[in-house]
This record gives sequence, structure tokens and C-alpha cells, in this order.
Amino acid sequence: MEPENLTRVSEFVLLGLSEESALQPLLFGLFLSMYLITVLGNLLIILAVSSDSHLHTPMYFFLSNLSFVDMCFTSTTIPKMLLNIQTQSKVITYEECITQMYFFLLFAGLDIFLLTLMAYDRYVAICHPLHYTVIMHPQLCGRLVLLSWIMSVLISLLQSLMALRLSFCADLEIPHFFCELNQMIQLACSDTFVNNMVIYFVAVLLSGGSLTGILCSYYRIISCIRAMSSAQGKYKAFSTCASHLSVVSLFYLTSLGVYLSSPATHNAHSSATASVLYTVVTSMLNPFIYSLRNKDIKGALKRSFGMTA
Repeated sequence: MEPENLTRVSEFVLLGLSEESALQPLLFGLFLSMYLITVLGNLLIILAVSSDSHLHTPMYFFLSNLSFVDMCFTSTTIPKMLLNIQTQSKVITYEECITQMYFFLLFAGLDIFLLTLMAYDRYVAICHPLHYTVIMHPQLCGRLVLLSWIMSVLISLLQSLMALRLSFCADLEIPHFFCELNQMIQLACSDTFVNNMVIYFVAVLLSGGSLTGILCSYYRIISCIRAMSSAQGKYKAFSTCASHLSVVSLFYLTSLGVYLSSPATHNAHSSATASVLYTVVTSMLNPFIYSLRNKDIKGALKRSFGMTA
């Protein structure tokens, strides 16, 4: 690569989900609605858990943390996308792009860790109910969440610093609605071997390790449920896990599909569409799937608003 073909990057162009101008108002309305539902739904969960002492349990502690992370996760991408549609500008500065990528990776990692912790929590609750409060004591839960934050910060910082070393050519168009790491690497003119190795290593270590933990937890949970003699007990135990398992499946299938796909067969449009599922749709559905159908959450919300109702 000749030196003159390299350029000092000051900004990128986010092409978004579609370049058709007629679809922009529809996309703006759709994503604004999903973003508001996501923020409101997750805020209600946090309000319910924090205001009701009956919900001060490990399961709801992890759930409230997941709701906070989901709000932040969605907020790293959607507001900028909405601003670009509204102003009809697709430009994002280099500094904003790196910052967005850092926080996106940070909250994605936290999502993975929290989903794993919630699976372990369900395993202890179903398979060791008599020792549940002893094992999952508040200090342990707080340390596990703190460790998740530390690991996520370090992992996202590593990948962001690796992206800073890249040099780019004249083509600075990212075929996505946010600064996605894989898409940025594909635009680089410099050697990206180390970057790709770091991505695959983190994906295998973080996602693979977490997925293994979730599958092991559910293997033990299924064994415990099958050993139960009461049909009602089996149904109650299964119902507490079905919601979590459905969200885990959606999140992992879409996110791993994006990050583990081969660069040679990587399709930008399919990648962007899949990213909508795990960056927006999953976070929007979590309050409904996890809690808004839950009698404890409904009761807490009614008591919270009962004073003003």
C-alpha cells in the first residue's frame, strides 16, 4: 500500500439500514418508538425492583442491572441514528465513532455476563432451593456484578485501543447504522490480522465461555425439573426459565452470527439487520418477557403508582 493512499481520518459516513430517502421517515418513527418503549419498559423494571422490598432478591437484583445495561446498550446507537435521519446527515466523527464502539462493546459484554449470572441464579434457585439464600447472598451478587463491569471495561478498552492503531484509505463509508467493529476493520488499509485474532479470541473466550456456563446451568436445571414429582412445581420452575432462555437464544444467535461470520461472505445488509435484533429488539422485549408478565413486578408497579392513582 502506497503512503499517499492513506489518509488522516476525521470522520466516517454511516450508511444506515437503507439509503432510500422515502424510507427514512418510516425508519425514524419505527426506531424512535422502539427506543422509547425500551427506555420506559426498563425504567419501570428498575423502579419496581428498587421501590419494593419484596423484590430485593438476587433474581431481581440481576434483572434490574440488566434493565439498566439494556437502556445504555440501546442508547449507544439509536439516538445517533435518529439524529442522522432527522438532520439528513450520515457523518460521524472519528472520535465519536471510537467512543460509540467502546460503549457498545462495554454494554454488550455486560449483557453477556448478566445473562450468564441469571442462568446460574436460576440453577441455584431450582436445584438448591434450601441453600439459595446462603449461596446467593447480597455480597456475592454485588461482587459478581462488579467483576462483570471490570471485565467488560477491560475487554472493550482492549478492542478500542486495537482499533486506534488502524490506518484507513479514502473509502470511509460504514454500511451500518453505528460504528460496528467488524465493519471498521474491513475499511482499514493497514494490516488487520491482529485485530481479527483479538475479535475471535474475545468471542470464543467471552461468548463461548458464557454460553457454556448457560448450557451447563440449564442441563442441571432440566435434570432437576425432571426429578420433581409435582406437575405444578415442574411448570413453575420451567416458566421461570423459559423467558430467560428465549432471550439468550435470540441474543446469542444474532450476535455470534454477526461476529463469527467469515469476512469473505460477510453481507453488510444482513449484518445490519441482525444487529437490530440484538441491539434494539432484544432490549425492547426484555421488560415484557422477563417481568411485565410477572405477578411480583405487576404488584410492585401497582403499589408504586397506587399513591398517585
